[in-house]
Amino acid sequence: MRHTPQSSGEDVTEHPNGAVPEPEETVDAEQTRDPEPDNLADGLRAEQIADAERSELDGLEVDDEDEMVAQARSMSRGAGAAGNVAPARSIPAEVSGRPEVPAPGAEPAEEPATSEDELPDGRFADRELSWLAFNERVLEQAEDQDLPILERAWFLAIFASNLDEFYMVRVAGLKRRIATGMAVTAASGLTPRQVLEALSQRAKELAERHARVFAEDVQPKLADQQIHLLHWDELAGNEQERLHKFFRKQIFPVLTPLAVDPAHPFPYISGLSLNLAVLVRNPSTGKEHFARVKVPPLLPRFIAVDREGVPYRPEDVPTDAGGRTAFVPLEEVIGHHLDALFPGMEIVEHYTFRVTRNEDVEVEEDDAENILAALEKELMRRRFGPAVRLEVAQGISPHVLDLLIRELGVSEHDVFHLPAPLDLTGLNLIHELDKPDLKYPKFVGVTAQGLAEVESASPTDIFSAIRERDVLLHHPYDSFSTSVQQFISQAAADPRVLAIKQTLYRTSGDSPIVDALIDAAEAGKQVLAIVEIKARFDEEANITWARKLEQSGVHVVYGMVGLKTHAKLCLVVRQDPDGLRRYCHVGTGNYHPKTARGYEDMGLLTCDRDVGQDLTRLFNQLSGYAPRTRFHRLLVAPRTARSGLIERIEREIEHHRAGKPAWVKFKVNSIVDERTIDALYRASRAGVPVDIVVRGICALKAGVPGLSENIRVRSILGRFLEHARIFAFANGGEPEAWIGSADLMHRNLDRRVEAMIRIDDRGQVDELVELLDRSMADTTASWHLGPDGWRRVAHGPDGRRLEDLQEVLMSKARRRVAASR
Repeated sequence: MRHTPQSSGEDVTEHPNGAVPEPEETVDAEQTRDPEPDNLADGLRAEQIADAERSELDGLEVDDEDEMVAQARSMSRGAGAAGNVAPARSIPAEVSGRPEVPAPGAEPAEEPATSEDELPDGRFADRELSWLAFNERVLEQAEDQDLPILERAWFLAIFASNLDEFYMVRVAGLKRRIATGMAVTAASGLTPRQVLEALSQRAKELAERHARVFAEDVQPKLADQQIHLLHWDELAGNEQERLHKFFRKQIFPVLTPLAVDPAHPFPYISGLSLNLAVLVRNPSTGKEHFARVKVPPLLPRFIAVDREGVPYRPEDVPTDAGGRTAFVPLEEVIGHHLDALFPGMEIVEHYTFRVTRNEDVEVEEDDAENILAALEKELMRRRFGPAVRLEVAQGISPHVLDLLIRELGVSEHDVFHLPAPLDLTGLNLIHELDKPDLKYPKFVGVTAQGLAEVESASPTDIFSAIRERDVLLHHPYDSFSTSVQQFISQAAADPRVLAIKQTLYRTSGDSPIVDALIDAAEAGKQVLAIVEIKARFDEEANITWARKLEQSGVHVVYGMVGLKTHAKLCLVVRQDPDGLRRYCHVGTGNYHPKTARGYEDMGLLTCDRDVGQDLTRLFNQLSGYAPRTRFHRLLVAPRTARSGLIERIEREIEHHRAGKPAWVKFKVNSIVDERTIDALYRASRAGVPVDIVVRGICALKAGVPGLSENIRVRSILGRFLEHARIFAFANGGEPEAWIGSADLMHRNLDRRVEAMIRIDDRGQVDELVELLDRSMADTTASWHLGPDGWRRVAHGPDGRRLEDLQEVLMSKARRRVAASR
């Protein structure tokens, strides 16, 4: 599993805390190369031409609902659909959101004036080192003695998976830029080589600490629960005998030993594969030879053996097995049967090793006639990226290590010496054991308030509920399946629905969301899917189900050249008895039902006319040409998201100076963008209180005298991946709150299409502010960022454990259900 949900970026996968994070990001690491400047330059020129021609365009923008009905019916009768890519020249114009004349909710076209020269140098923490600090917080979850032991093992797996992705993307990108001479000094002031050296040293320290936590703490405590992770020699005789048979029947047939000699060059070692480096000796000649045996990735990482010695895949261990269950690493089973692979040879020694390669994908979109074809070609190249890290078992002989270093083209700095077993991402399998008493208590999200007055087995009429009021969703406490999924499914089945338009950044091919869109298209509705096939590590999967959508008649657009479409939007056009109405969902998380059970996210269901117009215009930008567009309740990147937030921060400064209520409260996955951070620094220096809840990377320094003494930063990690983005402002006593898909990072604000929506219901605004305040409260367990770095605060002065925010919210959801019965 490549993306683990605690990863700091976008984030899809099975486990709610691993990029890879939001794969959502979870473990989604940021892109490693800057956008091609010609793309944006060409787009800006196109926008200037559009500005000059605006007088000729007056009256061309149509928002008449009757005409929309006719258009939708006409298009729904059209045949098939093909994937399309907007040309590069239209990029900024299409996402600009720039009004000709300021209108309610319209945002400024230019950034507010700033005075960055008065801010001190060295005010930014290094982005990459901050990411390692985030992964250290994940490791501290594994060290938490109060957590259930299988969950602690799970956090060890998350840490390992996060570090894999970090090396595959961030470290690989840094190495590539250094090698090509394109690397520049970071905003932190560190040179590229200084960053690389610091990363190498810190990553090795954390990896060694990670191995110690497993060997000295988690592994013994698993054994206390009769879950044993053993070496071959620690198995009982009957267990070894059973595994002998298992090896001959299930493992031996799929192994391929590869010799290295003048007739057999050193084999290609695929990224993240686990391997055995084997030294054999010919008894006739006494000559030694090197061979490599790959541990088959399709076989279970650990073999489970019950008390009778019967081997199982870990996920198949019977719930009633009882007693002792032993797990043996697959490579140890192979290692003790190497004589079967090299008959007639003496096995001198063998060691495990693992290689991490550069697996980031770069598509030169300016020259690509078709993004889909270009991406498919680039995915073939990914397998052969250069090695960036070599993990070897401690005790490996120097001459074998020298051979690996030479043949793989890595340096000594890239070598991690770790105790066996390597690759503790396999602890995910142990976590899958059906032992609920050793895990977090089960939690099932409840139907959102406003969608059902009482819990019921029959689905709510979503459209009727949305007409009554806007519905603010907070997943996973509010069920995704009875809200967003039900919204899309009902839209697909409703004969009154004329059109469905949706963005899809990450989902799954067997998702009910995809099935609903296919059903809607086959029923004759107009269905548009904006599919982001460049979602890192999900490219191949996205291509597969995007083609499935196309074949069903869905109009599929594969995004825009130079930009990823990361906004979380769904628009349903419905012919109600009283006229056409547009129902909308704007969220902070992907339309992925599985990860929605483990990601904390926000969403809004509304049929507000302004939001309907905004989404109609934004979808028109994404699928066609719409240079003249303004929005009522949206901030849209890359045009107005940054400027809109900075303008509001500056407004808080003015309110503070005028004696009005002033504060800023943000909740994000990462905060890296220097212009936004500088605006927050200016607010702090002016006396405005600033509260930041950040899960992952934080380049902002908190509590620095004269710079950020009015800024508090907290981080919360737990069983769910904190993924929502919330932006709230005091606004002179009339609080304003926004939710959306954008983190405060360059990639989000400059290289992605992102959307944030203003929450207009005062009660919902208060709810969001209360959530932010509770996240920052001294009574809530969290990590605090100070001038000297992060510090975990899990217990109060009296020694009692502080509140777990996620536990509090789960209890609140349960009480709401109980009260409705």
